[in-house]
Amino acid sequence: MTEQIAPAPPGTRASLPRRESRARRVGRAATPLLWIGPAIALIGVVVLWPVVVMFRTSFQHISPDGFVLGSAGGKNYADLFHEPDLKGVLTRTVVWVVAVVAVTMLISLGLAQLFNERFPGRRVARWALIAPWAASVMMTSLVFRWALDANNGVINVFLHDVGLLKSFNSNQADWLGRPWSAFVWMMVVAVFVSLPFSTYALLAGLQTIPGELYEAARVDGASRWRIYRSITLPLLRPALLVSALINVINVFNSFPIIWEMTRGGPGFQTSTTTTFMFLLKQSYIGESAAMSVLNFGLVIVIVLVFLRATRWKQQVT
Repeated sequence: MTEQIAPAPPGTRASLPRRESRARRVGRAATPLLWIGPAIALIGVVVLWPVVVMFRTSFQHISPDGFVLGSAGGKNYADLFHEPDLKGVLTRTVVWVVAVVAVTMLISLGLAQLFNERFPGRRVARWALIAPWAASVMMTSLVFRWALDANNGVINVFLHDVGLLKSFNSNQADWLGRPWSAFVWMMVVAVFVSLPFSTYALLAGLQTIPGELYEAARVDGASRWRIYRSITLPLLRPALLVSALINVINVFNSFPIIWEMTRGGPGFQTSTTTTFMFLLKQSYIGESAAMSVLNFGLVIVIVLVFLRATRWKQQVT
């Protein structure tokens, strides 16, 4: 005689599978959060929260000692836009970004093409290129500042030995004491430290181009310039885009080079928006926060204009 099991109450069998399936769906949806949760938390704490604090600070009246004295409304922004040096700083920032990125990409393109060829010592040359990248940007800037010393810098000693510099005490030898020459030398250092990343990014792009395309073009009688223009550059555009975009952001936000070589001086004559913001912070914290908001907006605008000008969607797809 078999034991009969009493039937479950109405709706129990139907509701249990539904609850289980719903729980499974929630579990599957929540599982990725276990992996990306720490990254989201890090972005929120390190990126988003400082942006919120930055915007809030830009509307506060803060003493030089850091005490909040109340709301300032839009006074910080009004004072910032009435700064007599702001126009020169903004112009200098545009020149700084455009010149450094353009020269960096041009030289990197040539170096990547060179390192893509086979020649004796290629591996050693590739390793040597990593040195400016591996070294601290601040330390590299200090080395150049010492090398440009007006009295006994290596560069001035060399120019004196070859007869291009008559006296160490002349104004001609004080490269970092004159705004224009100091700014040019800072751009040289910025290009120097930017070359390794750009070169390796473009080299990686060159190595993804199939060799059969070059062989087919040579069989068809195409010249080297035609091959480079019709095959290499079009297929290298994604790497060029990524490299240039990262360089634009890095160069715009560059602080150690300018600060270690000239402190943004004399006055603000070698400052960009980044160092100008830091110098304002020493006396006008609220105005400095307004400058940081302006910097934040400028970065977004520059990136959007760059992506629009390069038609990035057509390059990536």
